[in-house]
Formats: sequence, structure tokens, C-alpha cells
Amino acid sequence: MSVLGQTRILERVLDPSGHAMPADVARWLLELRADSVLQARFDELADKNTEGIITDEELTEYDEYLQAASVIAVLQAKARSVLFNTNGH
Repeated sequence: MSVLGQTRILERVLDPSGHAMPADVARWLLELRADSVLQARFDELADKNTEGIITDEELTEYDEYLQAASVIAVLQAKARSVLFNTNGH
């Protein structure tokens, strides 16, 4: 299944529960960031991929990072929605 397909499934699963997410959990999700070592590795793999010199093993690793980032992005979008709605908008 593609990352896009997984993201769409996750969005549908979270949709009904998004309104029940506590504001403190939403704020915590929005603060999630990769540490400097992880970010450096991701950037290295992204550069290798762009340059066309990435190995098969590195491409698998890069794909895993992209999948994780996609899941986190969906969770953070739901968190922003919860906080927006909590603030009376």
C-alpha cells in the first residue's frame, strides 16, 4: 500500500476521534520533532535520493522515514484542528 493510501486510511480512522482529543495531547503532538541526528540522516538520504545515488537499503530506510513523517503529519493536522475548534473557531 502506498504512503498516500496509508495516510488516507489514518485520516478516516482519526476523523471521528479527532474531536475527542484532549488539548494537552494536541499540543504535545504539535511539538513532536526529529532530533538532530535523525534529521541529519533523513536529510542525507533525501540528498542521495535526489542525486540518484541512494542504495536499495538506504531507499528502504528513507521510505520508512517518509511513512513515519506522513503519519505524524496527519496526527499533527488533527491536533491543529482540535486546538482551532477548542478556541471557539
